[in-house]
Amino acid sequence: MLSRKNKLFLLKGLSLFSIIRGYNVLMITLAQYLASIYILAPNMRLREVVFDPNLFVLVLASALVISAGYIINSFYDSEKDLINRPQKSMLDRLVNQRTKLSAYFVFNFLAVLFASYVSFRAVLFFSAYVFGIWFYSHRLKKIPFLGNIISATLIVTPFFAILVYYRNFETVIFVHATFLFLLILAREMIKDLENITGDLAQNYKTIPVLYGSFYSKLIITLLILLTLIPASLLIRKFDVGYMYIYFVACILFLIVFLFLLWRSRTKIDYIWLHNILKFIIVSGVFSILLIDVDLVLNRIF
Repeated sequence: MLSRKNKLFLLKGLSLFSIIRGYNVLMITLAQYLASIYILAPNMRLREVVFDPNLFVLVLASALVISAGYIINSFYDSEKDLINRPQKSMLDRLVNQRTKLSAYFVFNFLAVLFASYVSFRAVLFFSAYVFGIWFYSHRLKKIPFLGNIISATLIVTPFFAILVYYRNFETVIFVHATFLFLLILAREMIKDLENITGDLAQNYKTIPVLYGSFYSKLIITLLILLTLIPASLLIRKFDVGYMYIYFVACILFLIVFLFLLWRSRTKIDYIWLHNILKFIIVSGVFSILLIDVDLVLNRIF
């Protein structure tokens, strides 16, 4: 049996994991490595990619900055989250605000310190990334639509660091990035519909608050229709191996998503829509393996 002190320590550890959205950080880390192996450095041997110390440091620095970003976001949104996510907020509040801020500064400092191992440009990149996340949480988040665009941009920024590192600027990579960016932006818009109660209470000027759910749904519909363009291009114009199955499935899922979107009225409905988009994004990470199912075996040596 765990003592009371150990139980409290375990709960606080779970609380910190919840605050930094540890599952999201792990998924982004996995996505960075899979993207490096299959898309950004397809001609390098597997061992050279996986055991590249520079890549490891870039991924680690990204994870630390993203974790810090979730912390500062939680710090600024604590009152709103009490309304929108009461159960999660109760768990997150096991870690006090002072500890959150301390972890925020430590994570960012370590990220920039680790980046210095790679290059001075990496230091500048991650310093700008840290500032961008803080400025978004502090100012830009409450600006309608611009806040959503900046949020989606910050989410895909870690992949840009890997892209620059490998100096691979092929068109197919930007088509993949456009597909991901549009999906994430649509998800951010759904989150505004999902969180409208807390946004109203805390005077967050989101599109649903200012213009109503109808206009939000119109914008989300436009984003989903735009997402179908890169998905179609990846199926018809580029060699993505068996990953074309994923993009075909995405098109079908997104059509169903649009049907459900216009039938949605309640927070539960929007949570379901949010989860559909999240499932598409997460399954896309694992679907990278379908680009070439024999690639890993062929590139070990």
